[in-house]
Amino acid sequence: MTPNDGTTGGTPGTTTGSPSDGVWPPPEFDTGAPHSARMYDYWLGGKDNYPADRQLADMFIQQIPSLPAMARENRDFVERATRYLTAAGVTQFLDIGTGIPTSPNLHEVAQSVVPTAKVAYVDNDPIVLAHARAMLLSRPEGSVAYVDADVRNAADLLGHPEIAPVLDLEQPVGLMLIALLMLLGPDDDPQGAVAALRDALPSGSHLALTHPTGDFDPESMGAVTAFATGGGMTFVPRSQAEVAEFFGDWELVEPGIVPVRAWRPTGPVDNPRSAYYWAGVARKP
Repeated sequence: MTPNDGTTGGTPGTTTGSPSDGVWPPPEFDTGAPHSARMYDYWLGGKDNYPADRQLADMFIQQIPSLPAMARENRDFVERATRYLTAAGVTQFLDIGTGIPTSPNLHEVAQSVVPTAKVAYVDNDPIVLAHARAMLLSRPEGSVAYVDADVRNAADLLGHPEIAPVLDLEQPVGLMLIALLMLLGPDDDPQGAVAALRDALPSGSHLALTHPTGDFDPESMGAVTAFATGGGMTFVPRSQAEVAEFFGDWELVEPGIVPVRAWRPTGPVDNPRSAYYWAGVARKP
């Protein structure tokens, strides 16, 4: 497994690691264009990123120097939300847009509380899936799957043959959409995509979500949005009201939709708005 320090190991900014014994990255993988998961890996101090990723990621940092800390706040939220959900009786999770492995990953947290917990990781990037399949190992009591699917097609995602052996969709599921939906523009109908997932899950399921916002610093967020567009990447910050739409009529868990640092923190928080993300968890009645 990767070290429990918020990185994927190795020297930040290098590409020496490989999830297999073959040539890495395989020649069919496009590393010449920036990719959000690899930029996120770079911000977390990981090694699974490439020059195009680092170039755009550094442009973001020039505008918002605290971006690496914000990325870590997202990872901390995953741990807190997972612990909350396991305490609420949720023992199976659907993590869409999982990204490159970063320890502790969701299944490590869940299985540390409930060893039989089951997790299906979903992404549609081949590099992410290759790393996940090589590096994320379940405890023997539980189960972990890695699924190549797209959040924009709920039916295909939930009906994927690798989902059924791991998740019982008749029982409550913890749906995790962490720093994902900003990659969907209006033409992708992100509200409709999330609604389709919500509708397919049974009562007692929970949705945990984080989303970048311009509410705290519109000028800086506008600048990084322009950088992303120039790099060929979709990046759509959303307001608190827009984020609330993703939860539909599900019941928000206290404290509601708040800055990510303020969602059930484990200690004092001096300036919760210093990380430009909204976060929330809701339960299906």
